[in-house]
Amino acid sequence: MIMANKIWFEKFFSQNATNDHAIALVIVTKDVNNKPMFSINLQSKRVIMSILNKFFKTATTATVATGIAMGATLSANATDLSGFSATYVVKADGRSGTATRTLTKSGNNYNYTVKASAARIASVDQSSKFSLSGGRILPSSSSMSVRLFGVGNTHSIKFNNSAKTAVSTYKGKSTTLKMSSQAYDDLSLEAQIRQELINGRFSGNYHLVRKTSIDTAKFKRSGTSKLTVPAGTYDVVRIDRVHDDRDRATSFWLAPSLNYLPVKVSQTNDGKTISMELTKTN
Repeated sequence: MIMANKIWFEKFFSQNATNDHAIALVIVTKDVNNKPMFSINLQSKRVIMSILNKFFKTATTATVATGIAMGATLSANATDLSGFSATYVVKADGRSGTATRTLTKSGNNYNYTVKASAARIASVDQSSKFSLSGGRILPSSSSMSVRLFGVGNTHSIKFNNSAKTAVSTYKGKSTTLKMSSQAYDDLSLEAQIRQELINGRFSGNYHLVRKTSIDTAKFKRSGTSKLTVPAGTYDVVRIDRVHDDRDRATSFWLAPSLNYLPVKVSQTNDGKTISMELTKTN
């Protein structure tokens, strides 16, 4: 490890070479001459891409129902998703970054993008294209790029819903996966949960496309409360991800007045917590 007199930035990023249990803790320091110095400390546990996915993004998860959020969300009687733009602050171990989530709509077709950065060192870019048919989200494609110091990898997915297949591509290797039922990428899954909440439903059980497999993702309702974040104080519904690993905890606080937009997301992994809080909607 590089020794220095001051920690300038500390953040997780995706190491994920061939092992989905690799995590890297990146520490950016300054030496006695105030010049940036960098060190990487590898730890064992879950791949950080999923953490960035949930906190810079977009979570894997929930949002939207009834109400108005500064003119960019749904009307009280709406039954379908509407466009929005929201900005978040992402915090980890006292350090912070920013994230922007934007959903645009053209007819029944949607484009959902998430851009996150931390101190111009780490970045996450996500996008998902999907349509809405019969109250169900049908994903067509998605992409997620994680970069550190300009170097990184991209995971892309192409869906063939009529053939019930999804082609997952990572590091130049493509895997064709069969869908026993509708599967999603992270952002289209969030949209599906939001669409359910808009219409007063919540199944809590979904299928999520990973790099080489389709996994089951389970969520549960955990009550209501009031929550204060930089954007204000909201009545919220809490939804928790159900993990098999007891060292992991993922929670989402959704504001009905903002169409169940997530106003806070928190994940604890191996004793470390990353949180994302809403700063404004446009």
